[in-house]
Amino acid sequence: MNYKSSYHLFYIVTAFAVTMFFSCKNNFKEVQQIGVRQNEPIGIAENINLKYTDSGRLKANLLSPKMLDFSNRDFSYNEFPNGVVLHLFDERNKKSIIVADYAIVYNNTDLIDLRGNVLITTETKDSIFAEQLFYDQKRDWVFSNKPVRYVSPTKIVTGNAFDSNRDFTSYGISEVTSTVYLDDDSTL
Repeated sequence: MNYKSSYHLFYIVTAFAVTMFFSCKNNFKEVQQIGVRQNEPIGIAENINLKYTDSGRLKANLLSPKMLDFSNRDFSYNEFPNGVVLHLFDERNKKSIIVADYAIVYNNTDLIDLRGNVLITTETKDSIFAEQLFYDQKRDWVFSNKPVRYVSPTKIVTGNAFDSNRDFTSYGISEVTSTVYLDDDSTL
């Protein structure tokens, strides 16, 4: 009896092992795709024209050919891989324009990271050139810790850091590397 019992137990264990062996399949590719899907944007938008108003007044207008929405992340953000044009309006409706090759808007901090050939032009025909600028939407402040060039009708100033209010009426350039004063009749 002991021999028959162990013989049946052997068949049961063998049948169970064979069943388990053939029921398993190779899910390695599916497991790899889980990480890929989590790194993809939750949404893609094209030809963005986003307007930000406060108390019925237009404060900003963001234009971009493409936006990738990563709001499914713990630290959510929107990415603009094909660049942006950002129009900022002051209380008198005067406009400053910021153009960049690439941008990221961090939703939790309201910080916009502008990168690549960043150009700011103001209503007074001043221009700021940089490789990277940040726009803090909460504080209405523009800043950079990268080299910048400020061009006005009267002078050209280069430096290693920049900060300004949103209207560019109060700005500062730190670690100035050069200042060139222009004649009244010179053009850029």
